[in-house]
Amino acid sequence: MEHEEPESADLRESDAPVGRAQIEVIPCKICGDKSSGVHYGVITCEGCKGFFRRSQQSSVSYSCSRQSNCHIDRSSRNRCQSCRLQKCVAQGMSRDAVKFGRMSKRQRDSLFAEVERHRQQQQQQQQQQQQRLQGSPGEAQPTLSFHSKESRNRSPHLVQPLAPSYPFHVEPKLPACSPDAHAYLDCSQGRPQTTTLLLLTFIAACCPIEEVCASIVRSHRETSQYRVEELQALRWKLFSREEIHAYQSKSMDEMWQHCALRLTDAVQYVVEFAKRIPGFRQLCQNDQIVLLKNGSMEVVLVRMTRAFNTENSTVFFDGKFAGTELFKALACSDLIAAVFDFAHSLCALRLTEQQVALFSALVLINSDRPCLEERGRVERVKKEVELALSHTLHRDNQEGLMNKLYQKVAILKSLCSLHIEKLRWFRQLYPLTVHSLFPPLYKELFASDTDLPLLGIHH
Repeated sequence: MEHEEPESADLRESDAPVGRAQIEVIPCKICGDKSSGVHYGVITCEGCKGFFRRSQQSSVSYSCSRQSNCHIDRSSRNRCQSCRLQKCVAQGMSRDAVKFGRMSKRQRDSLFAEVERHRQQQQQQQQQQQQRLQGSPGEAQPTLSFHSKESRNRSPHLVQPLAPSYPFHVEPKLPACSPDAHAYLDCSQGRPQTTTLLLLTFIAACCPIEEVCASIVRSHRETSQYRVEELQALRWKLFSREEIHAYQSKSMDEMWQHCALRLTDAVQYVVEFAKRIPGFRQLCQNDQIVLLKNGSMEVVLVRMTRAFNTENSTVFFDGKFAGTELFKALACSDLIAAVFDFAHSLCALRLTEQQVALFSALVLINSDRPCLEERGRVERVKKEVELALSHTLHRDNQEGLMNKLYQKVAILKSLCSLHIEKLRWFRQLYPLTVHSLFPPLYKELFASDTDLPLLGIHH
């Protein structure tokens, strides 16, 4: 049986009693226990919140011995982790969702309507009960404000009751991008507001950055060649000595051509990723091409770290994990060593998938690239992505990673310059191979200065 460890409290101690009382309006969507807030996009209790967080660890794998149809409620939730996780996902829990900020408008409207239904039912019950006690029609009791009973007694002049009450607790640590939201959540500012206005103001302030985060993370997952789970399952599938020797025995031009094909496959996924970054498609076509020509290789290298095993210094290539010796025929041992060193250093930061996604977008949307026509527009998109990454790091209590990530950007630039240098050297030796056998997209990005319409970014 799994031990239900309490996760760090979402409410300050002074707010906790009221928060718990309010959230009882709607029970946990997973097990029916007393809920404590909107966690990962769904109203849940602390137990299911903590369970879902732990289930997202890469080392966790659940299975069901009862045909995956176990009933999950408060008493049975610890008996089958697999079915509990399945119900979490079915109800809409997402590791990318933080409170209601990452929900779609339809989800927020639906959730708000449900809250209102529960609130009205409670009011009706209170009215009926009061009428029975008094024997005559009476008004319902005042709804709860965001202040405890003790605070109302101490400072009645500071209290601005919120009516109707909203049974969500509000996360005290708001996104850095929405300073105005703090004022709206402070009931001592002398501005009486209905909870509907409070909610709409909070959503308006927080949603843009949350939506940018969610959109980029979703695009990253949809355009990744391999899922992290697949790579983890294959991480000890290594090339045999005979297979390594076969790669080493290839001619230089044959191995270069083979790697160019593999790199082009990865670049195509990056192009699709770029097209889905909020604001990218609104840039002029020249600037889209410039960003992809200069940044696609850098994003490929960032993504490569997902497929890198630091325990034995191998990377996923052609269906198995390979070390530097596999690429001996390229005659670029300094480039390969530098790429592996970079993978080691970036993996050491232990970035989450969300952080990798946002860092990849930041690497690509670089307003310092040469030959941009509308640098100001690129800068605005970059600032939005940068803010999304900062917000995510702040949320994960890892603000210190930002400076380290910017240091990696400089390393990426030097690696890509070294790649272009090696390609020019190879082209001098094998011009026909580059001209006739390399993929057109590879040539457009790395081996020529033409702006052929191969990137697939037409408007």
